[in-house]
Amino acid sequence: MLQDFVIFAHSELEMVKKLLEREPGLLNGSVDWGGGDFETALGGASHMGRRDIVTFLLERGARIDLFCAAMLGQLEVVKSFLTLQPALIDAKGPHGFSLHFHAQVGGDEAQPVLDYLQSVKTVELKPVPFLKKK
Repeated sequence: MLQDFVIFAHSELEMVKKLLEREPGLLNGSVDWGGGDFETALGGASHMGRRDIVTFLLERGARIDLFCAAMLGQLEVVKSFLTLQPALIDAKGPHGFSLHFHAQVGGDEAQPVLDYLQSVKTVELKPVPFLKKK
């Protein structure tokens, strides 16, 4: 059930709600995809830019992380982490996605975070196919 919950958290808010209602213990569970790739529902929703799912999970007590904060555009949080530990600029989240990627999928709300990250370390940003165009 945990694997389904994490997969649905990438795109299906209603299924996330149903599964979490049935089994509240899923909230902070982590799936081991192998090769050191661990992912929570919050991580999946974050790297997909699903602010609605992220908000739902956080409201229920999911543990926020640096990647989620970057996607949400929480600039002061990101700055604080990188001030405390500058090497986190190269940290990788689920599936190896970078902080820059998470800020990129956060859209306009996360643009200040992306600008800050680029000022710390410039990386080539590639188009993200699943992002909706306005």
